[in-house]
Amino acid sequence: MLKDIRIEPFGIQLYESKHHAGDRIEEHHHQFYQLLYALEGTGKINLDGKEYLLEQDHVTFITPLTPHAIISDHKLTVLVLAFDGRIKDGTNTNLFEKTLYESKFIGLTPFNSSEIRQLLRTMLYEQAHHSLHQETALRTYLSQLLLLIARGEENNEKVDANTLRAERLKDYIDSHYFDWIQAEDLALRLGISTRHINTIFKDTYKMTPMQYLTEIRIGLAKKMLVETDKDIASICFEVGFESISTFYRSFKNNTSLSPNKYRTTEQNYQKWKLPEN
Repeated sequence: MLKDIRIEPFGIQLYESKHHAGDRIEEHHHQFYQLLYALEGTGKINLDGKEYLLEQDHVTFITPLTPHAIISDHKLTVLVLAFDGRIKDGTNTNLFEKTLYESKFIGLTPFNSSEIRQLLRTMLYEQAHHSLHQETALRTYLSQLLLLIARGEENNEKVDANTLRAERLKDYIDSHYFDWIQAEDLALRLGISTRHINTIFKDTYKMTPMQYLTEIRIGLAKKMLVETDKDIASICFEVGFESISTFYRSFKNNTSLSPNKYRTTEQNYQKWKLPEN
């Protein structure tokens, strides 16, 4: 029996859908969008005539009027996010035109999965606690979630598992260099040991993930030192270092110069290179 889904007053509703072994939700469709996130168990989803395996951390994005059915092999718990077309307005228009224009089954990377789970937890909290800004909060978090979903589609052309893991890890560092990142956290997200992560990353990029993180941060700091007049403390904060002392030590290890000396030297060099009128 289908659940009576009410998505008003904000056009967004997040709820749990539980299925016992052998349960079958016959083919049906809705007038609104749905995002299904498998929390536990296994099953199958038939999406617009194609069947996919549904298991933990898998996501299904369903556009309005798309026929779909669900069969659970074992106990299956799914978090369902239902929302209407109002989310397509404004900044999300391009997202729906280029990526989320059709229903799709999405396999997530461990990094995207972790972020999506946290956003869903946050939305559940906002939904349960009425506040002056509840609608704005729900719409903001939904927009963030949809962006992660759009970026989380698997690249099925890559066949080497370790290379794929290394590339995923590099992509994660590239977009999260400003976060508090430890090698143990990266290993936990990928479900493998820190030693193995270091090995597969070094095989591809000739350095460990943490060395790469430092390279990214120092590279951005160099650029800001030369191209802006930002205070060194601001640059340290922006690129993700937790303390000035750590920043100075890492910077000097990389360049043999202090940040101040590097800024002065490079800016003087740039002036010297300018042609005279």
